[in-house]
Amino acid sequence: MGSPRRPTYASPRRQAAAKTPAEPEVISASKSATRAPEAPSAAARTKGKNPDTFAAREKTPAGGDNVLVFPERPGKRRKRHLLVALGTVLALVAALLAAAIFSPILAVGTISVTGTKLVTGEQVQAALKPLKGKPLPQVNDDEVGRLLEPLVQVKSVSTQARPPSELVVQVLERVPVALVKQGEQYQMVDVDGVVLAATADPTSVSLPVIDGGAGAIGKDLFQATAAVLGALPPDVLARLSNASAQSVDAVELKLVDGQSIIWGNEGDKKLKAKVLEALLKVPADPKNPVRVYDVSAPRHPVTR
Repeated sequence: MGSPRRPTYASPRRQAAAKTPAEPEVISASKSATRAPEAPSAAARTKGKNPDTFAAREKTPAGGDNVLVFPERPGKRRKRHLLVALGTVLALVAALLAAAIFSPILAVGTISVTGTKLVTGEQVQAALKPLKGKPLPQVNDDEVGRLLEPLVQVKSVSTQARPPSELVVQVLERVPVALVKQGEQYQMVDVDGVVLAATADPTSVSLPVIDGGAGAIGKDLFQATAAVLGALPPDVLARLSNASAQSVDAVELKLVDGQSIIWGNEGDKKLKAKVLEALLKVPADPKNPVRVYDVSAPRHPVTR
C-alpha cells in the first residue's frame, strides 16, 4: 500500500495566476521631453564678436514659429535721425519767418526819406502813408514806386527795412536838363521831356532854355536836344544859356558868355561831352579868344 498522497494547497494569488494565462510584463514610463539645444545661428555666433553691426533676436509669436528680427543698420538709423532733425529745423525756420512776415510787432511806424531835391520829404511821406501799420517784410520797392507815381519828379526808389518799425526810402529823382518857355513861365524838363517844375524867372535856375520847346521845334528835334543836354556834366550844363536844333544832326548850344558850341547829332555824346569839358578848361587867350567850339567830330575838335 502506497503512501497516502498529501493534498496540495495553493494561495489565492497563485490560484488566480494559474487560471489566467501569463501576460508579458509591460513597463510604462513617462518623462518630459527635453528639447535639444538648437545650434546657434550665424547671427548669434556673430553677436558676441561685433554687437554694433549685426545682431539677432528670437521672438516666439502665438503660432509657435521662431522669427529672427534684425535691427536697423547704423547707417540707415543715422540717416533717419538726420532727416527728423532737419525737418524739425525747417519747421522752426518756417514758423519764425511766418511770425516775422505777419507779426504786427514789425509793422511800419516811421518812414525816413533821403535823396530828395525837387520834392520834399514830407511829400514822399504823405504819399506813403498807406504803408503805416503794414509788416515791414511785406513792403517792397514796387509797391513804394506805385504809391509815388503821382510825384513825377521821382524816377525810382529803393527801400530798406530797419526793424522793428522803420522804413528807409532812398529816392532817385529825375535830372532837369533844360527850361522850356510856355507863356509867361519856364518849365523845367528832363531828357524825356517830363515837366518837373515851373518858374517865372529863368535866371533862378542854372539851366539852358530850349528855344521853342517841343511844341515849336517838333518832338524829334526836342528829344535830340534834350538828349545832348542830358549827356553834359553839371558844371558845363550850368554855363549854358540856351540850346537849339535846325535838324537832328545840327544841335547847337550857347554859353552864357556868348560862345557857341557846334554839337552835331547825338552820336558819341559821351565822348563829345568829355572833349568839350576839356576844351572849356583851357585858359583863355585874350589875343585869340575862342568864339566857337566844334565837337561834332570829337576825335578832331576845332576851336575858332
